[in-house]
Amino acid sequence: MRLSLLFPGIFVVCALFSLTNCEEQRLPKEDKLLVVTVATKETDGFKRFMRSAKHFNYTVKVLGLGQKWSAGEYMSAPGGGQKVRLLQAALEEMKNEDKIILFIDSYDVIFASGPKELLKKFQQTRHKVVFSSESLIWPDRHLEDKYPHVIEGNRFLGSGGFIGYLPNIKEMVADWTGEDSDSDQLFFTKIFIDPVKRKSANITLDSKCRLFQNLHGALDEVMLKFEDGRVRARNVVYDTLPVVIHGNGPTKLQINYLGNYIPNTWTFETGCTECHKELNPLKALKESEYPLVVIGIFIQQPTPFVTVFFERLLKLQYPKNRLKLFIYNPEAHHEPQVSSFLKDHGSLYQDVKFIKPEEKTDGAASRNLGFDMCRKDKDCDYFFVLDIEVVLKNENTLKILIEQNLPIVAPMITRAGRLWSNFWGALSAEGFYARSEDYVDIVQGRRVGVWNVPYVSSVYLVKGGLLRSELTDYELFNSNILDPDMAYCHNIRNKGIFMYVTNMHTFGHILSTENYQMSHLHNDLWQIFENPKDWEERYIHENYTRIMKDKLIETPCPDVYWFPVFSDVACDHIVEEMEHFGKWSGGGNKDTRIQGGYENVPTVDIHMNQINFEKEWHKFLLEFIAPITEKMYPGYYTKCATPLNFVVRYKPDEQPLLTPHHDASTFTINIALNSKDVDYQGGGCRFLRYDCSIRAPRKGWTLMHPGRLTHYHEGLPTTAGVRYIAVSFVDP
Repeated sequence: MRLSLLFPGIFVVCALFSLTNCEEQRLPKEDKLLVVTVATKETDGFKRFMRSAKHFNYTVKVLGLGQKWSAGEYMSAPGGGQKVRLLQAALEEMKNEDKIILFIDSYDVIFASGPKELLKKFQQTRHKVVFSSESLIWPDRHLEDKYPHVIEGNRFLGSGGFIGYLPNIKEMVADWTGEDSDSDQLFFTKIFIDPVKRKSANITLDSKCRLFQNLHGALDEVMLKFEDGRVRARNVVYDTLPVVIHGNGPTKLQINYLGNYIPNTWTFETGCTECHKELNPLKALKESEYPLVVIGIFIQQPTPFVTVFFERLLKLQYPKNRLKLFIYNPEAHHEPQVSSFLKDHGSLYQDVKFIKPEEKTDGAASRNLGFDMCRKDKDCDYFFVLDIEVVLKNENTLKILIEQNLPIVAPMITRAGRLWSNFWGALSAEGFYARSEDYVDIVQGRRVGVWNVPYVSSVYLVKGGLLRSELTDYELFNSNILDPDMAYCHNIRNKGIFMYVTNMHTFGHILSTENYQMSHLHNDLWQIFENPKDWEERYIHENYTRIMKDKLIETPCPDVYWFPVFSDVACDHIVEEMEHFGKWSGGGNKDTRIQGGYENVPTVDIHMNQINFEKEWHKFLLEFIAPITEKMYPGYYTKCATPLNFVVRYKPDEQPLLTPHHDASTFTINIALNSKDVDYQGGGCRFLRYDCSIRAPRKGWTLMHPGRLTHYHEGLPTTAGVRYIAVSFVDP
């Protein structure tokens, strides 16, 4: 006896409740589904599509690989007929009538879920063919009235994705006789709006985006949904979770953004799941086998700490004989620093090309020339852009970027204390900066990974093979309306090449070049406000931060404290700056620089305000002297009011010593700016009340002592050479 006679109600229940186990048992098997796509080149977008298909175990048939694309540009005019022709030919060879075909684009498509969910949702439509839907009509708006009306949802057909049974799709495309450049969208639209053809092929639209989500016209409707270790795109208008996400039309950047997370590329639970795949490890290679890299160093404007930049370049952990240098410097101000580096170290590198200021090459042209140096060298594996304002503190940066094995990848760097970085997470409609939803989390390290972004600058690695293939255009940086970096990124995006930024490691930061003065000998000394971290690293003693922890403060005399504060470089620069200024006082009692015009205990000196260094010196006292004062003199809090800050010069034939005196201060600091027995003989300081002398001051160390009443003191004779000290009378 048949089952239906024994249990007549079971089929009624299955018909009424489409989500029951009964219907799930009748769902087509996953091996009946075949994904068909057209891709003439294996672009970055195609590779992303295939990764997402592999993630969910889709079976994919690719049509047209290696063929010339002759179907027009989607962004500018209708086209795509080549896809229909290729599909038509492929279907003719397929004989399995119960096969289900999913035909979708690939360059701008990602899967968000697997075949089981897709087939289930397809079955629930109760149609033989389902097209994706759009809220915007394309390419012929005059056909709008011929579309069937829908109560809720999108009304118009999107040809970038459809699913159906093999016989029905064969029927649809059987009549195709168009040219490759004809519109596939218009072809399928005319089938759909024809009631007879629509019924014959049993076609419907996925109006509420249950299977397909086209992003064009729907950007405000789609948001990421993080749940239970999975990431989906949710349509908040229809409360649906589409299986296929399509960045159709001008939404390529949005699909790139979603692709940073879908399918499970990055989750809150796992972090980045793709970041360690497809790496190109260097450990197995001998140094002589390392990829050849051209490093392009670009000086675009007067920049602080250029000498330090080149010191870091030397420390880059990469064999020098596998590096070539391209250096662009239009600034005569930096010519001595660049020339000095090349003279001392240029021979370490395989080759060096140097564009000097007198060549008068502009920024865009210089970058094009740099790329061309790699482009013309068949052995050049990578071009590494490195702008002079980049502080690259991670010595393994180049190795890390190469191992990522990406077409273009930048190490994330930021400006200290600000959200400014060398990448943009999104673009405005005009093509300028816009903040993506995840930008702050990426910059602040709350989301760590490798991110597909629309703009990188300042420091990034480009594959040399890319320059000799897709990027053969010599003038990538040229534009009449965009700056060179924006023009470059615009051209890269237009070619469908992905740019990435990684924050998987800490790489460094970028300098502020604002308010950089060039009126001094050592202009970096004035950077304590603009670039405080770099100023401290350059000019503060390497042991300063250990003063309290390791008890480095010495007490050579009662209530006199001695500790390291300045680096040797700071001492040298201050001395050289003063000698460069050269207007030393005569050491007489008459002194128009101070209030009252009379100095009781005169020295041969130059005041900090004479070289416009008063504000910077005050900042130094607040940041590096005041904290020690408050530790060593408990209960006393200083704002470092300093009417007198100056550098004193002692010479045997000028002013060798200073007679006993009190300082006009609550406390005084006295920093030795050069070394006894190296730069001078004799010297030192004696506190008469305690008959206590410091006869061998250490370069970069400061004496800190009370100024009045108890600490009557004198400067001991300098017997040879020249001695320099920096003095501040704090809190008069």
